[in-house]
Amino acid sequence: MLFTITYTGTDTANLGFLLHKNPYRPQKFELGFGGAYVFYPEISDGRTTAALLLDINPVNLARGKEGAARQTASGLFDYVNDRPYVCSSFMSVAIAAVFRTAMAGRCDERQALCDSLLDLEAAVTMLPCRSDTQMLLRVFEPLGYEVNYTDFVTDENFPLWGESRYVNLTLKAKIRLRDLLKHIYILIPVFDRQKHYWIGYDEVEKLTRNAGDWLSGHPEKAFITSRYLKRMRPLVNMAFTRLSSEPDEESSQSEERKEELERKLNLNMKRLGVVTAALKSLGARSVIDIGCGEGNLLRMLSGEKRFERIAGADVSLSALERAAEKLKITGVSDSARERVSLFQSSFTYQDARFKGYDAACAVEVIEHIDIPRLSAFCQVLFGYTRPRFIIITTPNREYNINYANIGKNNFRHSDHRFEWTRVEFKSWGEKTAEARGYTVKFSEIGEDGAPEGAPTQMAVFTLCE
Repeated sequence: MLFTITYTGTDTANLGFLLHKNPYRPQKFELGFGGAYVFYPEISDGRTTAALLLDINPVNLARGKEGAARQTASGLFDYVNDRPYVCSSFMSVAIAAVFRTAMAGRCDERQALCDSLLDLEAAVTMLPCRSDTQMLLRVFEPLGYEVNYTDFVTDENFPLWGESRYVNLTLKAKIRLRDLLKHIYILIPVFDRQKHYWIGYDEVEKLTRNAGDWLSGHPEKAFITSRYLKRMRPLVNMAFTRLSSEPDEESSQSEERKEELERKLNLNMKRLGVVTAALKSLGARSVIDIGCGEGNLLRMLSGEKRFERIAGADVSLSALERAAEKLKITGVSDSARERVSLFQSSFTYQDARFKGYDAACAVEVIEHIDIPRLSAFCQVLFGYTRPRFIIITTPNREYNINYANIGKNNFRHSDHRFEWTRVEFKSWGEKTAEARGYTVKFSEIGEDGAPEGAPTQMAVFTLCE
């Protein structure tokens, strides 16, 4: 992964003084997850570029070396992932380690230049963006940057795979070097959803220390804060308190985004409560949550003694790690571990571990599946696994007009491949039930926004006797 800073103007070779890195001597820095290399691809009086190249050691990641992601589950993700190739949270950590003095704004030999506004350009190669490119503009432009990016198709030979989740980002501004570094340091983790480090109260301190002078008035403060702190509500609330001296100082747009975030959080809890109540009314004793994510449904189910066996499966190892932390299943007794289990798997492939449960849940999962893969999902869930009960929830697209900050393609999430109207969901559910030997009932979850209905729709499938 590569990050570059280009200084244009006069006597630009002074960039070496500002970064405290000799332009004529490449340097290597050993980090817990690999090596960081600093070198200068071009040096002249009018234009100088400094590059930070990060070489991730995938063996260190798989073995859980210092600084690498902690492993609580095993799987192919340990060895096949995008971490060595994209500008992720690892790059953010490397920037802080390698350019620490520059970020602090100290340069004894060129302090006046360090405090000056410079013509700088930063380039971030392969930034994970999940196709939400408009958010790049909304995040960086208010900070005074001219924003340019290059996006790609995932694979030219497979156009149905759609756009890549990564972009090459270029930012230009007349800005102090310390400010540019802090912006990049904070905002790379905002776009990286697979942070390798633990998010705790110290991250609130880090955010307010490095972004307190510019984030409090940013129109996307709610988005940046929530994503940086991985949507952990207590931490987000603490960060808002520290960033805002008075509630009425926040912009109306920021308030709007906070209200929308609050509404989504409340909807999620209501959705999980309705699914849990449905499972109880069906008399299910064993449940598997397919696409369990961070384990929010599993945690709710684990508090109900009637559920004797609970399992969660997801393709994301990092999500399973967070689920394990929430469920506190490491270091517990054998009986407790047998009751609640987690494993990595894809729900579009047959896996014997999916079998043997009274009920299977797919909560806000189906819309993340590519349409050509829906038939495989149905075959695994309704044909191969074939539990007695299946509960599926998905967004109601008609309700999206109630969201002020809707995503690309008018979807609620940039990773959604589609979103169904109520008629479309009912048609799909009825056809699937008839073809697979199930009956189906539909209901809605959340605040009713008639005539567009509620934000979430749910289908409960029951196997025909």
